Amino acid sequence: MRPVLASLPSYVPGRTVPGSIKLASNETAYGPLPHVLDRITEAAADANRYPDTNSSQLLQALAAKFGIGIEHLVAGCGSVSLCQQLVQATAGQDDEVIFGWRSFEAYPIITAISGARAVQVPLRDQAYDLPAMAAAVTDRTRLIFVCNPNNPTGTAVSGVGLTEFLDEVPSDVLVVLDEAYREFVTDEKVQDGTGLLERYSNIIVLRTFSKAYGLAGLRIGYGLAADPAVALAVRQTQVPFAVTHVAQAAAQASLEPEAERQLADRVAEVVAERSRVTGALRAAGYQVPDSEANFVWLADGPAEAGAVDAVAFGAGCEQRGVIVRVFAGSGVRITIGTAAENDTFLAAAAELRG
Repeated sequence: MRPVLASLPSYVPGRTVPGSIKLASNETAYGPLPHVLDRITEAAADANRYPDTNSSQLLQALAAKFGIGIEHLVAGCGSVSLCQQLVQATAGQDDEVIFGWRSFEAYPIITAISGARAVQVPLRDQAYDLPAMAAAVTDRTRLIFVCNPNNPTGTAVSGVGLTEFLDEVPSDVLVVLDEAYREFVTDEKVQDGTGLLERYSNIIVLRTFSKAYGLAGLRIGYGLAADPAVALAVRQTQVPFAVTHVAQAAAQASLEPEAERQLADRVAEVVAERSRVTGALRAAGYQVPDSEANFVWLADGPAEAGAVDAVAFGAGCEQRGVIVRVFAGSGVRITIGTAAENDTFLAAAAELRG
Protein backbone atom coordinates (compact mmCIF):
# COMPACT_ATOMS: atom_id res chain seq x y z
CA MET A 1 0.00 0.00 0.00
CA ARG A 2 1.12 3.59 -0.57
CA PRO A 3 2.72 5.09 2.57
CA VAL A 4 0.38 8.09 2.43
CA LEU A 5 -2.52 5.85 3.49
CA ALA A 6 -1.00 5.43 6.94
CA SER A 7 -1.47 9.12 7.71
CA LEU A 8 -4.53 9.80 5.56
CA PRO A 9 -7.34 11.47 7.52
CA SER A 10 -10.68 9.68 7.31
CA TYR A 11 -13.85 11.37 6.17
CA VAL A 12 -16.31 11.23 9.04
CA PRO A 13 -19.97 11.22 7.92
CA GLY A 14 -22.79 12.43 10.12
CA ARG A 15 -23.96 9.65 12.39
CA THR A 16 -27.39 8.05 12.13
CA VAL A 17 -28.85 6.77 15.43
CA PRO A 18 -32.15 4.90 15.20
CA GLY A 19 -34.91 6.76 17.01
CA SER A 20 -33.01 10.06 17.06
CA ILE A 21 -33.37 13.19 14.95
CA LYS A 22 -30.44 13.48 12.56
CA LEU A 23 -29.21 17.04 12.11
CA ALA A 24 -25.64 16.06 11.29
CA SER A 25 -25.24 15.77 7.51
CA ASN A 26 -26.75 18.92 5.96
CA GLU A 27 -29.34 16.83 4.15
CA THR A 28 -32.65 18.48 3.43
CA ALA A 29 -35.41 17.21 5.68
CA TYR A 30 -37.53 16.50 2.59
CA GLY A 31 -37.26 14.05 -0.27
CA PRO A 32 -36.75 14.82 -3.95
CA LEU A 33 -39.03 17.53 -5.29
CA PRO A 34 -42.50 16.09 -6.06
CA HIS A 35 -42.10 16.93 -9.74
CA VAL A 36 -38.95 14.78 -9.84
CA LEU A 37 -40.17 11.59 -8.20
CA ASP A 38 -42.07 10.27 -11.24
CA ARG A 39 -39.02 10.87 -13.44
CA ILE A 40 -36.85 8.86 -11.06
CA THR A 41 -39.26 5.93 -11.28
CA GLU A 42 -39.35 6.09 -15.06
CA ALA A 43 -35.57 6.21 -15.32
CA ALA A 44 -35.14 3.24 -12.99
CA ALA A 45 -36.88 1.06 -15.58
CA ASP A 46 -33.79 1.46 -17.80
CA ALA A 47 -31.28 0.60 -15.07
CA ASN A 48 -30.09 -2.39 -17.10
CA ARG A 49 -28.48 0.05 -19.57
CA TYR A 50 -25.27 2.01 -19.04
CA PRO A 51 -25.81 5.74 -18.57
CA ASP A 52 -24.65 8.46 -20.94
CA THR A 53 -21.10 8.91 -19.66
CA ASN A 54 -21.12 12.55 -20.84
CA SER A 55 -24.49 13.44 -19.23
CA SER A 56 -25.29 15.17 -22.54
CA GLN A 57 -28.97 16.01 -21.97
CA LEU A 58 -28.31 17.29 -18.46
CA LEU A 59 -25.48 19.50 -19.67
CA GLN A 60 -27.72 20.90 -22.38
CA ALA A 61 -30.30 21.80 -19.73
CA LEU A 62 -27.61 23.43 -17.58
CA ALA A 63 -26.27 25.32 -20.60
CA ALA A 64 -29.74 26.74 -21.18
CA LYS A 65 -30.18 27.61 -17.49
CA PHE A 66 -26.90 29.52 -17.21
CA GLY A 67 -26.57 30.79 -20.77
CA ILE A 68 -23.17 29.19 -21.24
CA GLY A 69 -21.64 26.92 -23.86
CA ILE A 70 -21.87 23.21 -23.15
CA GLU A 71 -18.08 22.92 -23.51
CA HIS A 72 -17.76 24.84 -20.22
CA LEU A 73 -19.85 22.30 -18.28
CA VAL A 74 -19.20 18.99 -16.60
CA ALA A 75 -21.30 16.69 -14.41
CA GLY A 76 -19.95 14.45 -11.68
CA CYS A 77 -20.82 11.98 -8.94
CA GLY A 78 -21.61 14.77 -6.50
CA SER A 79 -19.56 17.97 -6.37
CA VAL A 80 -17.09 16.23 -4.03
CA SER A 81 -16.12 13.91 -6.88
CA LEU A 82 -15.47 16.95 -9.05
CA CYS A 83 -13.27 18.37 -6.26
CA GLN A 84 -11.15 15.23 -6.30
CA GLN A 85 -10.92 15.19 -10.10
CA LEU A 86 -9.78 18.81 -10.12
CA VAL A 87 -6.99 18.08 -7.64
CA GLN A 88 -5.95 15.04 -9.69
CA ALA A 89 -5.89 17.16 -12.85
CA THR A 90 -3.79 19.98 -11.38
CA ALA A 91 -1.67 18.87 -8.43
CA GLY A 92 0.89 16.13 -7.98
CA GLN A 93 3.79 15.31 -5.72
CA ASP A 94 5.01 18.36 -3.75
CA ASP A 95 2.51 20.72 -5.36
CA GLU A 96 0.30 22.80 -3.07
CA VAL A 97 -3.47 23.08 -2.62
CA ILE A 98 -4.74 25.99 -0.51
CA PHE A 99 -8.01 26.21 1.41
CA GLY A 100 -9.37 27.80 4.56
CA TRP A 101 -9.58 25.72 7.71
CA ARG A 102 -11.80 24.57 9.17
CA SER A 103 -13.67 23.84 5.96
CA PHE A 104 -15.00 20.89 3.96
CA GLU A 105 -13.39 17.76 5.37
CA ALA A 106 -12.78 16.21 1.96
CA TYR A 107 -10.26 18.88 0.92
CA PRO A 108 -7.26 17.57 2.93
CA ILE A 109 -8.12 13.96 2.08
CA ILE A 110 -8.25 14.39 -1.69
CA THR A 111 -5.14 16.57 -1.57
CA ALA A 112 -3.17 13.89 0.26
CA ILE A 113 -4.36 11.15 -2.11
CA SER A 114 -3.01 13.17 -5.02
CA GLY A 115 0.39 13.47 -3.30
CA ALA A 116 0.13 17.24 -2.98
CA ARG A 117 0.60 19.31 0.17
CA ALA A 118 -2.41 20.89 1.86
CA VAL A 119 -1.93 24.52 2.91
CA GLN A 120 -4.60 25.21 5.53
CA VAL A 121 -5.15 28.92 6.20
CA PRO A 122 -6.97 29.56 9.51
CA LEU A 123 -10.40 31.16 9.36
CA ARG A 124 -10.88 34.69 10.65
CA ASP A 125 -14.11 35.33 12.54
CA GLN A 126 -15.31 31.88 11.42
CA ALA A 127 -14.96 32.88 7.75
CA TYR A 128 -12.40 32.45 4.97
CA ASP A 129 -9.47 34.86 5.35
CA LEU A 130 -8.97 35.62 1.68
CA PRO A 131 -6.09 38.12 2.09
CA ALA A 132 -4.15 35.53 4.12
CA MET A 133 -4.91 32.88 1.48
CA ALA A 134 -3.62 35.16 -1.28
CA ALA A 135 -0.45 35.72 0.73
CA ALA A 136 0.00 31.93 1.05
CA VAL A 137 0.30 31.43 -2.73
CA THR A 138 3.73 30.25 -3.87
CA ASP A 139 5.23 29.01 -7.11
CA ARG A 140 4.12 25.50 -6.03
CA THR A 141 0.44 26.45 -5.68
CA ARG A 142 -1.73 24.70 -8.24
CA LEU A 143 -5.27 24.96 -6.90
CA ILE A 144 -7.25 26.94 -4.31
CA PHE A 145 -10.59 25.94 -2.81
CA VAL A 146 -12.97 28.70 -1.70
CA CYS A 147 -15.98 27.11 0.00
CA ASN A 148 -18.66 29.78 -0.17
CA PRO A 149 -20.77 29.52 1.98
CA ASN A 150 -18.27 27.64 4.08
CA ASN A 151 -18.98 24.20 5.44
CA PRO A 152 -19.17 23.86 8.48
CA THR A 153 -19.41 27.48 9.68
CA GLY A 154 -22.07 28.69 7.21
CA THR A 155 -20.26 32.00 6.73
CA ALA A 156 -19.78 33.55 3.30
CA VAL A 157 -17.30 36.02 1.86
CA SER A 158 -18.55 39.15 0.13
CA GLY A 159 -18.38 39.75 -3.58
CA VAL A 160 -15.94 42.62 -3.10
CA GLY A 161 -13.62 40.47 -0.99
CA LEU A 162 -13.82 37.64 -3.49
CA THR A 163 -13.01 39.76 -6.54
CA GLU A 164 -10.13 41.45 -4.73
CA PHE A 165 -8.80 37.99 -3.93
CA LEU A 166 -9.19 36.73 -7.50
CA ASP A 167 -7.39 39.83 -8.76
CA GLU A 168 -4.36 38.81 -6.66
CA VAL A 169 -4.25 35.12 -7.53
CA PRO A 170 -1.94 34.31 -10.46
CA SER A 171 -3.86 33.46 -13.61
CA ASP A 172 -2.21 30.02 -13.84
CA VAL A 173 -3.58 28.93 -10.44
CA LEU A 174 -7.03 27.33 -10.60
CA VAL A 175 -9.57 28.68 -8.10
CA VAL A 176 -12.49 26.37 -7.28
CA LEU A 177 -15.55 28.24 -6.01
CA ASP A 178 -17.35 25.48 -4.14
CA GLU A 179 -20.95 26.68 -3.92
CA ALA A 180 -22.77 23.59 -2.70
CA TYR A 181 -25.13 25.73 -0.59
CA ARG A 182 -25.68 28.59 -3.03
CA GLU A 183 -29.46 28.13 -3.17
CA PHE A 184 -29.74 29.13 0.50
CA VAL A 185 -27.83 32.42 0.17
CA THR A 186 -29.94 35.50 0.92
CA ASP A 187 -27.24 38.14 1.49
CA GLU A 188 -27.03 40.22 -1.69
CA LYS A 189 -23.38 41.04 -0.94
CA VAL A 190 -22.43 37.39 -1.53
CA GLN A 191 -21.36 37.02 -5.14
CA ASP A 192 -22.85 34.29 -7.31
CA GLY A 193 -19.72 32.69 -8.72
CA THR A 194 -21.28 32.10 -12.12
CA GLY A 195 -21.31 35.87 -12.60
CA LEU A 196 -17.50 35.88 -12.54
CA LEU A 197 -16.86 33.32 -15.27
CA GLU A 198 -16.38 35.90 -18.01
CA ARG A 199 -14.06 38.04 -15.86
CA TYR A 200 -11.67 35.37 -14.57
CA SER A 201 -10.34 32.63 -16.83
CA ASN A 202 -8.93 30.56 -13.95
CA ILE A 203 -12.09 29.71 -12.01
CA ILE A 204 -14.57 26.87 -11.93
CA VAL A 205 -17.84 27.03 -10.00
CA LEU A 206 -19.14 23.84 -8.42
CA ARG A 207 -22.78 23.20 -7.56
CA THR A 208 -24.71 20.15 -6.37
CA PHE A 209 -28.18 18.62 -6.44
CA SER A 210 -27.54 17.00 -3.04
CA LYS A 211 -28.61 19.84 -0.77
CA ALA A 212 -31.52 22.08 -1.76
CA TYR A 213 -32.79 19.68 -4.42
CA GLY A 214 -32.89 16.69 -2.04
CA LEU A 215 -30.89 14.29 -4.21
CA ALA A 216 -28.00 13.51 -1.83
CA GLY A 217 -28.58 9.77 -2.21
CA LEU A 218 -28.33 9.92 -6.00
CA ARG A 219 -24.90 11.64 -6.01
CA ILE A 220 -24.86 14.26 -8.74
CA GLY A 221 -23.23 17.65 -9.03
CA TYR A 222 -21.86 19.86 -11.79
CA GLY A 223 -19.23 22.44 -12.59
CA LEU A 224 -19.10 25.55 -14.74
CA ALA A 225 -15.57 26.32 -15.92
CA ALA A 226 -14.46 29.65 -17.33
CA ASP A 227 -11.95 27.82 -19.51
CA PRO A 228 -13.25 24.80 -21.48
CA ALA A 229 -9.82 23.18 -20.97
CA VAL A 230 -10.62 22.85 -17.27
CA ALA A 231 -13.91 21.11 -17.99
CA LEU A 232 -12.07 18.78 -20.38
CA ALA A 233 -9.52 17.95 -17.67
CA VAL A 234 -12.33 17.01 -15.31
CA ARG A 235 -13.84 14.70 -17.91
CA GLN A 236 -10.44 13.10 -18.48
CA THR A 237 -10.11 12.22 -14.78
CA GLN A 238 -13.64 10.87 -14.38
CA VAL A 239 -14.43 7.19 -13.90
CA PRO A 240 -16.52 5.98 -16.89
CA PHE A 241 -20.29 6.00 -16.26
CA ALA A 242 -19.77 7.73 -12.89
CA VAL A 243 -23.12 9.55 -13.03
CA THR A 244 -26.01 7.11 -13.14
CA HIS A 245 -28.90 7.29 -15.56
CA VAL A 246 -31.36 7.76 -12.68
CA ALA A 247 -29.30 10.62 -11.24
CA GLN A 248 -29.09 12.36 -14.61
CA ALA A 249 -32.86 12.08 -15.13
CA ALA A 250 -33.58 13.38 -11.63
CA ALA A 251 -31.22 16.33 -12.04
CA GLN A 252 -32.64 17.22 -15.42
CA ALA A 253 -36.20 17.12 -14.04
CA SER A 254 -35.07 19.29 -11.12
CA LEU A 255 -34.22 22.08 -13.57
CA GLU A 256 -37.68 22.19 -15.16
CA PRO A 257 -40.01 25.13 -14.32
CA GLU A 258 -42.40 23.16 -12.09
CA ALA A 259 -39.52 21.83 -10.00
CA GLU A 260 -37.91 25.26 -9.78
CA ARG A 261 -41.14 26.65 -8.31
CA GLN A 262 -41.25 23.84 -5.76
CA LEU A 263 -37.59 24.46 -4.95
CA ALA A 264 -38.24 28.14 -4.25
CA ASP A 265 -40.90 27.25 -1.68
CA ARG A 266 -38.64 24.70 -0.01
CA VAL A 267 -35.68 27.07 0.19
CA ALA A 268 -37.86 29.83 1.64
CA GLU A 269 -38.99 27.45 4.39
CA VAL A 270 -35.42 26.43 5.22
CA VAL A 271 -34.25 30.05 5.30
CA ALA A 272 -37.13 31.03 7.61
CA GLU A 273 -36.29 28.15 9.97
CA ARG A 274 -32.60 29.07 9.83
CA SER A 275 -33.48 32.57 10.96
CA ARG A 276 -35.73 31.26 13.75
CA VAL A 277 -33.13 28.79 15.03
CA THR A 278 -30.39 31.44 14.93
CA GLY A 279 -32.55 33.92 16.86
CA ALA A 280 -33.53 31.36 19.49
CA LEU A 281 -29.92 30.27 20.04
CA ARG A 282 -28.75 33.84 20.40
CA ALA A 283 -31.56 34.57 22.83
CA ALA A 284 -30.37 31.60 24.91
CA GLY A 285 -26.88 33.11 25.09
CA TYR A 286 -25.10 31.33 22.27
CA GLN A 287 -22.87 33.15 19.79
CA VAL A 288 -24.01 32.15 16.29
CA PRO A 289 -22.36 33.55 13.15
CA ASP A 290 -24.67 34.58 10.32
CA SER A 291 -25.24 31.53 8.13
CA GLU A 292 -25.95 31.54 4.41
CA ALA A 293 -26.36 27.76 4.26
CA ASN A 294 -28.85 25.20 5.58
CA PHE A 295 -27.09 24.83 8.92
CA VAL A 296 -25.81 26.90 11.83
CA TRP A 297 -22.52 26.78 13.73
CA LEU A 298 -21.55 26.97 17.39
CA ALA A 299 -17.83 27.48 17.94
CA ASP A 300 -15.84 25.56 20.54
CA GLY A 301 -14.72 27.73 23.43
CA PRO A 302 -15.67 29.22 26.80
CA ALA A 303 -19.34 29.29 27.72
CA GLU A 304 -19.10 32.88 28.95
CA ALA A 305 -18.24 33.89 25.38
CA GLY A 306 -21.33 32.12 24.05
CA ALA A 307 -19.31 29.15 22.77
CA VAL A 308 -19.61 25.46 23.62
CA ASP A 309 -17.56 22.46 24.58
CA ALA A 310 -18.18 20.74 21.24
CA VAL A 311 -17.83 17.16 22.43
CA ALA A 312 -19.93 17.70 25.57
CA PHE A 313 -22.58 19.62 23.65
CA GLY A 314 -22.84 16.89 21.02
CA ALA A 315 -23.17 14.22 23.71
CA GLY A 316 -25.82 16.28 25.52
CA CYS A 317 -27.84 16.64 22.34
CA GLU A 318 -27.60 12.92 21.65
CA GLN A 319 -28.87 12.15 25.15
CA ARG A 320 -31.89 14.28 24.26
CA GLY A 321 -32.52 12.49 20.96
CA VAL A 322 -30.77 14.85 18.54
CA ILE A 323 -27.64 14.00 16.53
CA VAL A 324 -25.51 17.00 15.56
CA ARG A 325 -22.12 17.11 13.84
CA VAL A 326 -19.26 17.53 16.30
CA PHE A 327 -15.84 18.83 15.23
CA ALA A 328 -13.80 18.28 18.37
CA GLY A 329 -11.91 21.41 19.34
CA SER A 330 -13.57 23.47 16.60
CA GLY A 331 -17.34 23.53 17.08
CA VAL A 332 -20.69 21.97 16.33
CA ARG A 333 -22.69 22.14 13.11
CA ILE A 334 -26.47 21.80 13.28
CA THR A 335 -28.47 21.16 10.11
CA ILE A 336 -31.79 22.97 9.77
CA GLY A 337 -34.53 20.35 9.87
CA THR A 338 -38.30 20.53 10.00
CA ALA A 339 -39.91 22.96 12.44
CA ALA A 340 -40.65 20.10 14.85
CA GLU A 341 -37.09 18.76 14.63
CA ASN A 342 -35.69 22.23 15.20
CA ASP A 343 -37.93 22.69 18.24
CA THR A 344 -36.53 19.50 19.75
CA PHE A 345 -32.99 20.69 19.15
CA LEU A 346 -33.69 24.15 20.59
CA ALA A 347 -35.16 22.60 23.72
CA ALA A 348 -32.00 20.50 24.11
CA ALA A 349 -29.77 23.53 23.51
CA ALA A 350 -31.69 25.55 26.11
CA GLU A 351 -31.28 22.80 28.70
CA LEU A 352 -27.58 22.48 27.98
CA ARG A 353 -27.09 26.23 28.23
CA GLY A 354 -28.93 26.32 31.52
